Order: sequence, then structure tokens, then C-alpha cells
Amino acid sequence: MSTYRDFTLTHRGSARGTVLRTIGSRERRSHLTAPRVPTVGIDIGGTKVMAGVVDADGVILEKIRTETPDKSKSPKVVEDTIVELVLDLSDRHDVHAVGIGAAGWVDADRSRVLFAPHLAWRDEPLRDALQSRLAVPVMVDNDANTAAWAEWRFGAGRGEDHLVMITLGTGIGGAILEGGQVKRGRYGVAGEFGHMQVVPGGHRCPCGNRGCWEQYSSGNALVREARELAAADSPVAYGIIARVGGSVHEITGPLITELAREGDAMCIELLQDIGQWLGVGIANLAAALDPSCFVIGGGVSAADDLLIGPARDAFRRHLTGRGYRPEARIAKAQLGPEAGMVGAADLARLVARRFRRATRRRVERYERYAQLGRRQTPGPDDQDATQ
Repeated sequence: MSTYRDFTLTHRGSARGTVLRTIGSRERRSHLTAPRVPTVGIDIGGTKVMAGVVDADGVILEKIRTETPDKSKSPKVVEDTIVELVLDLSDRHDVHAVGIGAAGWVDADRSRVLFAPHLAWRDEPLRDALQSRLAVPVMVDNDANTAAWAEWRFGAGRGEDHLVMITLGTGIGGAILEGGQVKRGRYGVAGEFGHMQVVPGGHRCPCGNRGCWEQYSSGNALVREARELAAADSPVAYGIIARVGGSVHEITGPLITELAREGDAMCIELLQDIGQWLGVGIANLAAALDPSCFVIGGGVSAADDLLIGPARDAFRRHLTGRGYRPEARIAKAQLGPEAGMVGAADLARLVARRFRRATRRRVERYERYAQLGRRQTPGPDDQDATQ
């Protein structure tokens, strides 16, 4: 005899797939009525996997992290790490759904990671692989999308109807929110702003092209310029050369920011250069998208006004129709490195609600059909009467 458990196990995968395909068109104000239950958000980057339990107000109840397994290892190794983190948190919290923010391209159905530059994921069915091992719904999205959602819900983008987020890290990521909905594009890969061409024939980018924006305004660009000056034994680089004891490979973005705050002229100038290129790119995005607010996040944004000040100046100089149009606000992200994790958890709450509703409706229909079947099946007395 079929049971409720049999029905749930049989139809769980198809129900979740249907829910995730339809959720994108209903995000607009869904967060207002989403269940106020704790969910797990996971941010997967090239160097770390961070997981946390987040409540309905965006408050992190507990957070744990571990190193990302080496990219040469199989995708299952990363999946094992995610499952271990979720199970660890589930021992202490009543978890209702899991949201994944992955550093890579995620398809429009938010089920497969099409490409992850720092992991061995190529058309990887991440959602289904995790759902087969976890007893709660799973949502997968690009990490910049989840960070932008968090800033719109709880951070620097609150109250904005048209928001663009720029994440400055090793490269440049981005996301677009309009009317309370993440704009993912037809194939799910919208927001890859870092690969807009800003200098034809410029620096070679790992993507294969030349002159991409992230080659001029990112953590990699910042470190490359500093190391080149130090390797050339430039007089302007003596401060940073002394700090690293002549080991050029030890020059990092955080060190450059630290020295700039201490007044090192070269480091200040490098951040100004990165900021000016940032402003040029933002002006291009304003011409195309016309948002009301740009939120600047990622590790490089820790430089604050050493970076964002020059970006605002360059934005005003390069903005199309400057002086005759409203200017978008440029703000630093408020949630820091936890933004992607918080946003993934919050988006997962929407999936949890719709999955529960979809499952409940299907179970109710199943029970009605089962009752109807019992009424139509002849009983022992009926069988005796027919003989």
C-alpha cells in the first residue's frame, strides 16, 4: 500500500524542479510573506566555503568555514564538503532549506553550474546532487546575485527599485535587481560585467579576450601593477619592497590597502587608478541600465574612499548626458564578506515556502485520489454479494 512517505520520496525531485523554475517570476515581493524560518546559506569561492544559519531578518545565528578543496579534485569532493557543513549546522539548528551562492555561471533554472573558473565544475548538476543527499530543498545561484539580494534586503541597497551590484575581488562580478527581482538573463549568466571590453587590444584576460574591465579594476589588476613596479625596482615602490623584504610575490591587495592608509604615495596612486577605471565602467553600465544605485562590494572595496572616491569622480566625468540627467548613487556594500551567504539563505527561504505549498497540494490531491480509490474498490461483503 502506498504511503505519504512513498509519495513524498517519489515526487520530491519533480516538485522542487517545478518550484525553482517558477520562483524567478515571483520574487518581487515574496520575501514579505516567506516563512520566517532559519535557513542555511553557503558561499563557495576559489579559496573557501563559508556556511551559516541565517534568520528571516538576515541575522547570522552561526557561521562556519573551511578551505575549498583543490580544483583538480572531483566535483563530488566539493559536494561532500557542502554536505558536511550543512549536517554540522543541522545538529544545532532547525534548518528548512539550503541556498548556494557559487562563483560561476548558473543556468536559468538554477540547477546546474555551467562553468566555475576556480572549481572543476563544467555543466555540473549541483542542485540535484545535493538534494539527493539532503532532506531539505536546495537553491543554487551565482554568488554575485546572492550578494546583491542581501544588500537589497538588508544592506546598502534597501529601498532601491533599480540596483546594480559590482563585486571587486580577484576579478569583477556583478548583478542586476529591478523591482525586487534578480535579472538573470535568458540563460542565467547576466551580470558578468568584468568581461566588458574597455581597452581594445589591452591586457590579456583569462577568459581569452583582451582589454576586459577586470584587467584594469580588480584585485588582480591592483596586485599586478604593484608587483611590476616592485620587480622593476622603481623608486616609488621602495616602501612596499621594504615591507615584503624584497619578496615581490608577497605583495597582496590587503597589504597595498594597508600601506595606502598609512600614506604610501604609490599605493594611494594605484588605488586611485583602480578607482578611476571603476568609475569608467560604472558610467558605461549607467548608460545601458540606468539604475538608481550602484553598490560596490568584494574584498577590494575595503579600501573605502581611497577607491570609491576616485570612482565617483570618474563616473561623473564619463557619464553620458552628464549635467542633464539624475546621477545614480554609488555606495559601499554594508554586509561585507558574508553578503553572498546571507543572500543565498534568504533566497532559499522563498524556495522552502513554495516547495512546502507545492508538496502539500500534491499530497492533498493524492489523499483525495486514494480515498476515492478505496470507495470504488469492492469490499469482502460486496464480493460475497456478487457471487
